[in-house]
Formats: sequence, structure tokens, C-alpha cells
Amino acid sequence: MATIKIKQTKSRIKCPANQKRTLDGLGLRKMNQVVEHEANAQILGMVEKVKHLVTIVE
Repeated sequence: MATIKIKQTKSRIKCPANQKRTLDGLGLRKMNQVVEHEANAQILGMVEKVKHLVTIVE
């Protein structure tokens, strides 16, 4: 499968707890941190949930 790189671009401060858990699940704990994941349905759903906090890096 294809892999995607996800970068946290905005702060998690003042976000709801479920969005913070989603960022933790993606492995994003700091600003400007980049993680790489397989592009499966679960990961894409998590990215969609916090799309205002992250960007997809090519």
C-alpha cells in the first residue's frame, strides 16, 4: 500500500479531548512533527477527524 506523511501544523491546545487522542493515535505529539503511516481506511479517517490541525506532506 501507499504511505502518507502527516505533519502537525497547528497546536492541540484548546482542542477537544477526542481530537487530542486522535493526534496521539497518529503519533503526533509536537508541532511540526512528521510521521509516516500506511494509507488505509483507519488512518485516513483519523486524518479527516483532525484535518484542521494537520497537513499531508508529499
